[in-house]
Amino acid sequence: MKILFIGDVVGSPGRKMITDYVPRLKDKYKPQVTIINGENAASGKGITEKIYKQFLNIGAQVVTLGNHTWNKRDIFEFIDNAPHMIRPANFPESNPGKGMTFVNINGLEVAVINLQGRTFLPPTDCPFKKADELIEEAKKRTSIIFVDFHGEATSEKQAMGWYLDGRVSAVVGTHTHTQTADNRILPQGTAFITDVGMTGPYDSILGVEKETIIKRFLDGLPARFEVDTKGSNQLNGCYIEIDNKTGIASKIERIMINNDHPFFD
Repeated sequence: MKILFIGDVVGSPGRKMITDYVPRLKDKYKPQVTIINGENAASGKGITEKIYKQFLNIGAQVVTLGNHTWNKRDIFEFIDNAPHMIRPANFPESNPGKGMTFVNINGLEVAVINLQGRTFLPPTDCPFKKADELIEEAKKRTSIIFVDFHGEATSEKQAMGWYLDGRVSAVVGTHTHTQTADNRILPQGTAFITDVGMTGPYDSILGVEKETIIKRFLDGLPARFEVDTKGSNQLNGCYIEIDNKTGIASKIERIMINNDHPFFD
């Protein structure tokens, strides 16, 4: 099983990179499953139904979310009718939407789970216990289980990787918008990376206009964050290969496309 994962898509610059490069990445890697984290896709916070459908039309089988899931009001109107979109599973049970979905590839299923960390983020249910619950459910149908763990703290994401090593095929970190260079196969066969990075403005600070962020650090005053649309853009993600029978990963490769790391066919 070949999986292509694209890190947090930020605003219109991120959506443009998705349109420009996902077809080329699919030609290069030939993934059976493409997953996009879309929680920042609408003006830097949240997602709309139009953008969700755009990602599906480009070739995504699953769209994952995170702490900005509820930032756009219209999500409440369509999330329960969006079978290919998942929000963190450890949100309160009363929340609309779901935290796990299955993708059927020629009779072979892939489970995709979305979780959110609790360190430096709004309080949620325990992601570790929720992972136990969902893995038990997923194992009844498939051995291939992919986890998007949306978390702020490096330690929490690494802890999740080690906690799930050998029980899932991959634990991929999102949220911090900066790609880490620690991609590896853990000892029991789980592909892991602390954070795949973001897809969107490259000449920015985490996707936001850098002048605004620098000024906030200088004077400490609140400021409106705007997605940087003036500079160059980037795409970050990863490519993973998994054994169909055992669910054990054999490869995880970082993907970074920007002015300093151009894409080569």
